[in-house]
Amino acid sequence: MSGTTYMRKIVQIDESKCDGCGLCIPKCAEGALQIIDGKARLVGDTYCDGLGNCLGECPQDAISIIEREAQPFDESLIPATHEHKPTHDHKHDSKPSHRSGCPSSAEVELDAELTHWPIQLHLVAPDARFLANSDLLICADCVPFAFADFHRKLLADKSLIICCPKLDDTELYEAKLAEIFAINSIQSITVAHMEVPCCFGLSKLVKNALEKSSKQIPLEDLTISLTGNIK
Repeated sequence: MSGTTYMRKIVQIDESKCDGCGLCIPKCAEGALQIIDGKARLVGDTYCDGLGNCLGECPQDAISIIEREAQPFDESLIPATHEHKPTHDHKHDSKPSHRSGCPSSAEVELDAELTHWPIQLHLVAPDARFLANSDLLICADCVPFAFADFHRKLLADKSLIICCPKLDDTELYEAKLAEIFAINSIQSITVAHMEVPCCFGLSKLVKNALEKSSKQIPLEDLTISLTGNIK
């Protein structure tokens, strides 16, 4: 079968637009996409069903569906850690623990204080399983370095998302957090940020996102000093 090709729909990635963010990876249930040399790439025709579940996840509009000569999709090649989803629906009742072949953005459950991966907001899927019914800790990414007892006093029994309110795209993050709050049953939100002025932007970002989501979720705001204390 490896030599057989025919005209069919298949994913195409414009590498000039792709910035390697990885948001498309968790949405490809077949494991057809991987981040290689900083770009999303189709690892093989036989892994791609051509349905395009990954299309809506690309902020750079770098992914499209084209029709070309390609080897047939072979569902038997999908790794056991993936689940083929033959629709464009982004909401599913169940998800596998590992949702992609890329270690940086595959959803993984961990038996530790850190209960899941990924944790970077840019890589977290809005419908990630660890968000359901969670007590959510949204943390500036400098906090764990300053606060020595981070795992025991802040992270315990919480799901974690990290980001930087100074260096990251806060407009994109505000919209993504609003979606996360809107579609998940978040039980509580704890925001932890440093005492430096730029870091207080995280509090504003989260509050704006919560307002946009129209959800009423208990919110606690923690400021961490440069000497590692909760102020």
